[in-house]
Amino acid sequence: MPTTPITRLLEIMAQLRDPESGCPWDIKQDFDSIAPYTIEEAFEVAEAIAQRDYPELKEELGDLLLQVVFHSQIAREQGLFDFNDVVQVLCDKMVRRHPHVFGDDPAADEQAVKANWEQIKQQERASKGRDHDSALDGVPAGMPALQRAAKIQKKAAKVGFDWPEVAPVREQVNLELAELDEALQNGHKEAIEDELGDVIFTLVNLSRHLKIDPEQALRKASAKFEKRFRAMERDHPEPLDSLDPETLELAWQAAKKNAR
Repeated sequence: MPTTPITRLLEIMAQLRDPESGCPWDIKQDFDSIAPYTIEEAFEVAEAIAQRDYPELKEELGDLLLQVVFHSQIAREQGLFDFNDVVQVLCDKMVRRHPHVFGDDPAADEQAVKANWEQIKQQERASKGRDHDSALDGVPAGMPALQRAAKIQKKAAKVGFDWPEVAPVREQVNLELAELDEALQNGHKEAIEDELGDVIFTLVNLSRHLKIDPEQALRKASAKFEKRFRAMERDHPEPLDSLDPETLELAWQAAKKNAR
C-alpha cells in the first residue's frame, strides 16, 4: 500500500522525536513549550486569509497541521492518545453534533442548527461530569482579548442579557468615555486602566451589534496606519524623530491624502 502524505508526516514527526537519532530541539519540546507556536500558527493562517494569499494559506495550514501532529506525537509517547485518536474523536463529534445531516433530526434553518449544536454541547459536558454552571461556560481564558470579549457578550445575549438595538450601545460608549475622562483627571493609573478596559469592552459590544468582527476591524485599522506611516518614512529621508510635531502632522495628513 502506498504511503499517504499524512502517514509520511506522522513518520517524519516520530523520527524528529526519536531520542537517539532525532532533532535535539524537537526532542526537548513538550505540550507547554509547543502551545505558543500553535497559537502563533493559527494567527498566521488568519493573516493569509485576510490577505487572500492562497499559496501562503496552503503553507500556513500545513504549519498548523504540524502543530496537531506534534502534540499528538508527544501524547503518543506518554501513552495518552495518538493522532488517529484525535481524528476519531473529531469525526465522532462532527457526526454527533450534526444529527440533521447524519441522523433523523431535521433542522428547519440555521438558527435551529445553532440551538441544536449548543444543546448537544451541554449534553457532552454533562456526560463528562462538567455540569452546565453558567451561560458563559466554554470561553477559553487564553483567547485573544477582543475575541473573548465578543464571545462572552454573545453568550450573555443568548439568555436575553443584551441591548435591544444599536443606539443604547452607542450611548454607553459615550458614558464609558466620560468615566475614562474622570479617571484621567484623577490620575489614578489603576482606575484609568479599569475605565479604558470598559471602553474597549463596550466598543466590542458595539461592533457585535453592528455585525462587524472587532478583530478584523482592528486589523484593518492597524494595516491602514502602517501603510500611511511607511509612506511618511518614504517621503521623508531624514529620521522621523528629527522632525518637529508640526512637520510630522503635515506629513501624516499628506500620507492620508495620498492614500485616498
